[in-house]
Amino acid sequence: MPPVALDTAELRKFGETWQSHNESLSRTPPYSSSQLGNLFERAVAESLAAMLGQIQIVVPKRTALIPPQPDCVEIGDVRVIGGVRPQNFDVVYRPDGVRFAFDAKTLNDSKSVEKNWQNMVNDLSTEATTVHSRFPYAVVAFLVAIPKPCLQGTQQAAMIETLERLGRRTDVNDPVYLAEAICLVLWNPEDGTIHPEVPPSDSPLRLEMFAQQVQTSYVNRYKGLPPHASF
Repeated sequence: MPPVALDTAELRKFGETWQSHNESLSRTPPYSSSQLGNLFERAVAESLAAMLGQIQIVVPKRTALIPPQPDCVEIGDVRVIGGVRPQNFDVVYRPDGVRFAFDAKTLNDSKSVEKNWQNMVNDLSTEATTVHSRFPYAVVAFLVAIPKPCLQGTQQAAMIETLERLGRRTDVNDPVYLAEAICLVLWNPEDGTIHPEVPPSDSPLRLEMFAQQVQTSYVNRYKGLPPHASF
């Protein structure tokens, strides 16, 4: 799976909006909080589609329970009926049931980080549980993106420790609330770059490790099975 490549030029435009709107993003375009999530999900979808043989990326109907074509990566609000509740994911691959499910989570201002990050962690666990309890072989992955100025000190350390603990499901018999891969992206609103030192270089939350973690889990579970001839 190719590394997930984020468009720093586009991130810089979100950063300009963030700076001009009192260090926050609006829910309405242009450069809204939802559009920022779309930027991350598109990058993950493109990397996944390349790993799977350059298959097509499609947008399904919001209520569709099966993919619109036999072998494709779905992007947008993809409906998954899991063991806990129906849940929309940003990127899904489900040629014969869910094999991969991904959500991007963004916290876009200091107040939101302080107030909502623990609720976000609960959401990650619930989403992983709802997929794994019905599809135990599925690879569940998350990307958490936060402007670097909004996350500092003890809160930063606590978030890194928590996300590292939740992103360590390597075996199908591991707890269902864990994810196979989680990455934390701290981006600089001034120039759209990704912070080079946080998370630390040895953390599994590093963006450059995300694709390899997804590929390792996927290949271990699906190598040689249709629709793949080989990896």
